Amino acid sequence: MSDENLQPVFQIQRVYLKDMSLEQPNSPAIFLEQEAPTIEVSLDVGAESIAEGIYESTVTITVTAKLKDKVAFLVEGKQAGIFEARNIPADQMDPLLGIGCPNIVYPYLRANIADVISRAGFPPVHLAEINFEAFYQQRQQAMVEAAATPAQ
Repeated sequence: MSDENLQPVFQIQRVYLKDMSLEQPNSPAIFLEQEAPTIEVSLDVGAESIAEGIYESTVTITVTAKLKDKVAFLVEGKQAGIFEARNIPADQMDPLLGIGCPNIVYPYLRANIADVISRAGFPPVHLAEINFEAFYQQRQQAMVEAAATPAQ
């Protein structure tokens, strides 16, 4: 085997919108409201192997806008990317899939969500940048704590 075959490989194969949904349960009456809605955002990240050295990374965002107790809109989007990752050290694979890939995929999702919300007739919601490294570390810590809980 030549040294070239052992070089780490990381390439984007494709970035695509996997799922997008919009609900406006109180339209058109909600458009007559004058106050600004409260916005809730939830985030999830996932990754799975789909072939030897090929992985799918997904970022899912749910944006819910409420006026008092009424939902103005709910948007859920899932953006995905297919990545080739070969000859990556095992201890670097999980952070690559949990931090690196979401950093690539997220800007596409952010733009798609802002577009859907504005096309729905609402002012666009511009989602903030996300520190996927901190999010990854929080998830790792939560998994460690969850694993330790039954032992107590």
